[in-house]
Amino acid sequence: MLIDTSTAIQKTEHQLRDVSYDREYFEKVSAKDTNRPELQNMLNNNRTDDVVNFHELSRLARNTRDLLDIVVQIIDKGASIHFHKENLRFDAFQKLMLTMLGTISSFEGDLMLERQREGTQIAKENNVYKGKKSVFSDEDISVIKKEFDESTNKAELARKHSITRSLFCIS
Repeated sequence: MLIDTSTAIQKTEHQLRDVSYDREYFEKVSAKDTNRPELQNMLNNNRTDDVVNFHELSRLARNTRDLLDIVVQIIDKGASIHFHKENLRFDAFQKLMLTMLGTISSFEGDLMLERQREGTQIAKENNVYKGKKSVFSDEDISVIKKEFDESTNKAELARKHSITRSLFCIS
């Protein structure tokens, strides 16, 4: 069990009450990274069939990458991890499920983008897709092009019209 607070003045009494354990790791440092002595001690001392208890996810890590890396380290040693506040428990089976769900989600995102590209291409071929309508009229575009040709300060001109300098390359 690792009991953690971000600062020395925070209280820990509410964390993991009524949870039995044989080893306790206690630290009063931020979970902003994994460079924490007691966290590293706990990770190094994990054994097969251990259950690592945390009061909540934010006590373990503050970013997704660190959270996943630590959970994988614990699971790869044959232990499991339990986040009591969120009532989440991860072991080797949940790691497999989490990996599969992540892969399926990524695959579905790729399929959606591909379907969107195909639909756009079909619309373009049928002259249905016109793209985003310009906020500038033909007259506005003529004025901007004339100013572009005469201007020495393209950045100032872009700010004036609330556009990027790359739009001046319109021919």
